[in-house]
Amino acid sequence: MRAEIVSVGTEILLGQITDTNAVELGKAFADCGIDHTHRQTVGDNLDRLSAALQLALSRADIVVTIGGLGPTEDDLTRDGIAQALDDPLVHDPTVESHLRAIFEKRRLPWLDSQLRQAQRPACADAIPNPNGTAPGLVCRKNGKTVFAMPGPRGEFVPMLDLHVRPMLARLGGGLVIASRTIKIVGMGESLVEDKLKDLMANADPTVAPYAKTGEVHLRVTTKAPTAQEADEKMRPVELEIRRRLGAVVYGSDSDTLESVVLDLLRAKGQTLATAESCTGGWIGQKLTSVPGSSDAYLGGVVSYSNEAKSRLIGVKQETLQSFGAVSAECAEEMATGVRAALGSTFGVSVTGIAGPGGGTPDKPVGLVYIGVSGPSGSRAHRYSFPGTRESVRLRSTQTALALVRTAALGETGL
Repeated sequence: MRAEIVSVGTEILLGQITDTNAVELGKAFADCGIDHTHRQTVGDNLDRLSAALQLALSRADIVVTIGGLGPTEDDLTRDGIAQALDDPLVHDPTVESHLRAIFEKRRLPWLDSQLRQAQRPACADAIPNPNGTAPGLVCRKNGKTVFAMPGPRGEFVPMLDLHVRPMLARLGGGLVIASRTIKIVGMGESLVEDKLKDLMANADPTVAPYAKTGEVHLRVTTKAPTAQEADEKMRPVELEIRRRLGAVVYGSDSDTLESVVLDLLRAKGQTLATAESCTGGWIGQKLTSVPGSSDAYLGGVVSYSNEAKSRLIGVKQETLQSFGAVSAECAEEMATGVRAALGSTFGVSVTGIAGPGGGTPDKPVGLVYIGVSGPSGSRAHRYSFPGTRESVRLRSTQTALALVRTAALGETGL
């Protein structure tokens, strides 16, 4: 079974709201073993909505609309579905009685415009809305199923969980679609793909890469009667990926690089201190976002100015004068200095030019030095990161954490 989402609302197209309901619905499709192949967003226009629905019906067995079920003139989802299915709109007296009871209970004045919510295509049944006035719809015609669901999240989620999800499960035939995300740092997407070409050509389980800033994630996906059987199908593929890629695989699913680094340090009885310039405390922020981080993270210094680098963590004035703040020499002294100041096993530092200004021909925007100091010595690494100021800072943060992980593993991080 294939499904498609059609989100309705000009406010989504204008960027005024984020369609988080579609995310929940996509997860529900996977849970019910339904392939979610396309997603559309269309504004509050009847002809465009009808065309979007007709396109969806041409390539999907199940179409779910989100939004446009209210009582106002721009709530056109019922009309659009009726037009796309070539089905007349009819009045549902049961829904009208329900609406009138709600208004009477809430002591609200009745307006005849509310009767729009009692209209439905002739092939449709109403879906109860526990938290709102507009009922949902399930329409069945010509072997297709169209669900219409409300846009407000407080109405959408209960309707999905209580009513729509069980119907989707029946349509999905009792299968589940399960995925596992394998997380990689320290190897680019092209090289990852080159090492896993044959696995990515598999039809089941599928292996697909997608790049994150500073990382690469691999999504392994399969379909099976139960979650346990799906896991059994994915497990050999995951093990083979880990075998081929080695230590660059740092975790999976909910693992984050910072949590993995902290777990590794904690397991070895080691500690970390940070000295940050262009990242402005992002490394420390990521580490302290993990509960219990104080077991392994002792603290950090945001040494943005040259004076702070010198006074707080002991960077030599002659180093700053001879090589500058953005240099391998400065990064190495920052890492060594913060390690000594806080008495940690490892010290990591970042200094660079995040942009958009401040670059020179010798030291362009994106130039970053990351220093790591530990029991076996200290070393600075040179990088040239592309992108915006935010991207340069995030890549620097992720790379610094990756270098700490490598050093803690006892590999060549120093």
